[in-house]
Amino acid sequence: MSDWIIPYFTFKGNCEEAVKFYQKVLGGEMQILRFDDAPPNPAFPVPDHMKNLVLHAELRKDGHVIRFSDTSPDAPYRAGNNISFSLEFDTEDETRLTFEALSEGGQVEMELQETFFSPLYGKLTDRFGVTWQLVCKAK
Repeated sequence: MSDWIIPYFTFKGNCEEAVKFYQKVLGGEMQILRFDDAPPNPAFPVPDHMKNLVLHAELRKDGHVIRFSDTSPDAPYRAGNNISFSLEFDTEDETRLTFEALSEGGQVEMELQETFFSPLYGKLTDRFGVTWQLVCKAK
C-alpha cells in the first residue's frame, strides 16, 4: 500500500466552496476535476445541472492529501455518507485481497473495475458501516 488512509469528504453541491475554504485555512495545492471533465459514459450519464459540480478534488500539503467530491446522480447525499476513506495500492492483487476482506459481511457499492482514472477501483461499506474506496495506482 503506497499511502495509508486518505479522508474523502462528500458534499451536496458545495464541494468547490468547501475545498477553497480548506485551502485558505490549511494552505496546500488544490486540484479540481468536474463531472463534465470526465470522459462520457453512457452507463452513467451526467445530468446537465451536475456538469459543473466536482467529481473529484484534492488538497495536498507536505505529503498529505484530503479528497473531496460532490455527490453523484447514482449516490444521492444523505447524512452519514459524506465521509469515506480511500486506500491506494501499488498492485492489483493487493487491491483485490483488501477489497474482498473489507467487503466480507458488508455491502459492495461498486465492484472492483477499471475506470478512466484507475486500472482497478471499487467502493464498499464494511460490516461496521465504514465506507471505503479502493484504488490501484498500477497501470
